[in-house]
Amino acid sequence: MERAIAHMDLDTFFVSCERLKNSTLEKLPVIIGGGDRGVVASCSYEARYFGVRSAMPIKMALRLCPEAKVIKGDMEYYSNMSHLVTEVIQERVPVLEKASIDEFYLDLSGMDQFFGCYQWTNGIVDAVTKNTGLPISFALSTNKTVSKIGTGEAKPIGRLEVRAPHIQSFLNPLSIKKIPMVGTETFNLFSRLGVKTIQTLSEMPVEVLHQLIGKNGPVLWKKAHGIDDTPVVPYSERKSISTEDTFSEDTIDVQQIRSILSGMVEKLAFQLRQEKWLTSTVTVKIRYSNFDTETKQCRIPYTSADHTLLRVVLELFNKVYTRRMRIRLIGVRFTGLVHGCHQMDLFEDTEELISLYQTMDKIKNRFGASSVGRASGFLK
Repeated sequence: MERAIAHMDLDTFFVSCERLKNSTLEKLPVIIGGGDRGVVASCSYEARYFGVRSAMPIKMALRLCPEAKVIKGDMEYYSNMSHLVTEVIQERVPVLEKASIDEFYLDLSGMDQFFGCYQWTNGIVDAVTKNTGLPISFALSTNKTVSKIGTGEAKPIGRLEVRAPHIQSFLNPLSIKKIPMVGTETFNLFSRLGVKTIQTLSEMPVEVLHQLIGKNGPVLWKKAHGIDDTPVVPYSERKSISTEDTFSEDTIDVQQIRSILSGMVEKLAFQLRQEKWLTSTVTVKIRYSNFDTETKQCRIPYTSADHTLLRVVLELFNKVYTRRMRIRLIGVRFTGLVHGCHQMDLFEDTEELISLYQTMDKIKNRFGASSVGRASGFLK
């Protein structure tokens, strides 16, 4: 049976949410992001016209578009709106994957026996806009890669179907940058070889691609031919992420405990970023040698940045450790998670901090989660 996979993307999601609250922002260039040293988290199409892009330093964006309205943003509000959209879609489809806070995959395979899949997807999009007021685009095809590329071509507020016989002719003239797995480095590599369109890429022997970029070569070759068997993974919301450490011997060494907490926070924060989560609630747990257990928690602005979380964890530890007794267990838990943010603190972090974390995460991905970190986390 031929698959029917739809990809949906909420158009300029953060900006659209702000326009629901403030209609005077309609048709104006809008930038969502932090202060002068922050970066652009999202921007309207009117701002993009002037060259403003996500992850661009705010200062540079304002030089390009001085008239832009800069809004700090409200991650909790955006998360609630995302949940509302998710509920609208989820009750209308057999299999839903929530790829990010504003991006969804739907597996409608077999539904064409009862409804036209394109007609059914149109109905879902209409329901989203009716129930939330948010604009949304979609593309329908036989797999996730083609439908995602299709949505990018359909935006803003577009609807597109790419049927199986037309997949290659649809892909051929597009830039290889349109393929989801092609980042800046890969694009630059192929550009130097004169490979800029998907058609040129698809005509390269798969063996050559393997020599150029290793194991990802055959995967990229398949995507250039519109082949992708990746399944739509049913959506489930993660509630928390946590870790605990029971000491081999009860201890009162506060410096050692703080060092262990530092290591815990780094590993949990790395996991948050890998899975594209932000947390808004931090809990620290201790168990004394007499088995009395105490916890302290606090709410914070959404983040997955080590330096922010570590500061909060150590403050909570100082508050919860009130007895001069030996400790047998410590634990850290992050809850209040929201999905789909690639930056550590969407509205506060500077370009330099984001670059630092991205570099550290690359090292950890290549050499292991314990390969690099704060010195305090290694003082065990």
